[in-house]
Parts: sequence; C-alpha cells; structure tokens
Amino acid sequence: MPTLVLLALAGFGAQLVDGALGMGYGVTSTTLLLIAGLGPAAASASVHLAKIGTALASGYAHWRFGNVDWKLVGRLGVPGAIGALLGALLLSHLSAQAAAPLMAGLLIVIGAFILIKYAVAAPPEATARTSPHGRRFLTPLGFVGGFVDATGGGGWGPVSTASLLTAGRTAPRTVIGSVSTSEFLVTVAASLGFVIGLGGAGIDWLAVAGLVVGGMLAAPLAAWLVTKLPAAVLGAAVGGLIVLTNARTMFAAVGVAGSPRIAAYVVIAVVWLVLVGMAVRRVRVARRSAPAEEPAVEEQRAA
Repeated sequence: MPTLVLLALAGFGAQLVDGALGMGYGVTSTTLLLIAGLGPAAASASVHLAKIGTALASGYAHWRFGNVDWKLVGRLGVPGAIGALLGALLLSHLSAQAAAPLMAGLLIVIGAFILIKYAVAAPPEATARTSPHGRRFLTPLGFVGGFVDATGGGGWGPVSTASLLTAGRTAPRTVIGSVSTSEFLVTVAASLGFVIGLGGAGIDWLAVAGLVVGGMLAAPLAAWLVTKLPAAVLGAAVGGLIVLTNARTMFAAVGVAGSPRIAAYVVIAVVWLVLVGMAVRRVRVARRSAPAEEPAVEEQRAA
C-alpha cells in the first residue's frame, strides 16, 4: 500500500506538470520508475499504459476549458502514433544493458532542452486559437515526437509543445491543450507496441495503477492552472531534475565513479540552481514592469 501511495503521488505531480506545461509526465514518471529499479522497457511500458487514462482525462479537461484545436490534434497525433508504435517495438527488442544508457541519454537531452529553453528565453507571445501550420510541418514533428516518446519513456511534450511554442503562431494554452489531447493517440499506439513486444509479463501493473490514480486526479487541476503558473520557473525546475536524476545512469554506463562523479553532480546542481534563479528573476521583472507599461501605452494613444 505505501508503494501504491508513493506512485500515486508521483503520478499526481507528473500530470500536474504535464498538464500545465504541455510536457513532463513521461520523462518525470519514467525517471522515478528507473530509480525504483524497473528496466527501461518495463518502465516505459508502464508509463505509457498509465498515460492512456491520464491523457484521456487531461484531454477532456482541456476541452472543457476551451484549450483544444481538434485539427491540430489530428494532424499531430496520427503521425505521432505511428512513430510511437515503431519506437516501442524497437525498445522492446533491445537488451536492458543497451537500452538503459540510450534512454538516459535521451532524457538528459530532453531535460537540458527544457531547462535552457524556459530559463533563458520565454516562449514567444501568440494569441491564435487555431494552428496555422500544415501537414508538411506537423507530420514530421508528430512522427519524431512519438518515436522519441516511446524510446525515451517520454518526450512527446518536449518535442511537440516546445516546437509549436517556438514557432510562436498559436496561443500557448491552445498548444498545450492540443498536444496534451493528441497524446492519447500516441500513448495508445506506444502501449500496443510494448504489449506486442513485451507481453503482459513485462509490465509493472502496480506502477500503472498508482500512476493512473494520481494522474487522473491532477488532470483537471492542471488544465485550470495552465495560464496561472509561471511556466518559466516550472519548466526550468523540471528540466534540471530530469538531467540530474538521469546522469546517474550515464555515469555508470561510461564508468565515471568516485570523486569525479560527485564533482559532476555538484556542477549539474549549481548550473540548475543558477538557471532556475534566472527564470525566477525574469518572471519577477516581467510582473513588476507590466503595470508600468500600461500608462506608457495610454500616453502613446493620446499623442
């Protein structure tokens, strides 16, 4: 029972981050399961099966709050499902020894991207409630995002959400809501691939149950918080956590131990804290300067 409660808390926290940021559920949950001792394929399979329920709840909640562009969901989610199916089949046939550093490397890259993106530069402002992008842009984006998501245990959000926000042509709440909703298609396809490749015996059903319960409880709250939380600070915190926790697997794979490993952890932690501090400062400066900008705008209009 204590294990189930801890898994539920992990699922709640991961879905809260994912629903508010449009990323983070898969990489956060997979990282925790790897630390708990699950193999890479089993961890990714358990997370994706859990995400079927949480993605469905998250998509419904975002739809209720008006955050979904259904055309974007279809154009992004269908190629994402194909990429996820292929990625799951590939990971299922890799040995645990070969897959562990591969997954850790992918998660570190994803985590570093999230950390730098949200600490250094805020996503560009946009207000369009429907995406202007066509299939030529969304099809390869969805395929790559789905493939990375299945092989890395997460990555649909970091690849898809970050790319669409960087393009700066769609309102952030629409991007996050649509990506979260399309994740249901990606998750179903990845889960199918893992069931084919691993069978039911390769899945930790206790982990699935805990993550589902916690994730479904957090989904409505996350959809409501999507425009309330400082995304820069939350993104920087999550990205650094992913890098730090997966560094352990990479250090073991390349034979780094003892004092060099401790020194590397210290460097990662210091850089992480500095970037989180930058994100906090940027949010505070933006909040302080916002009221001062309104009189200037009124003066320009009067002139």
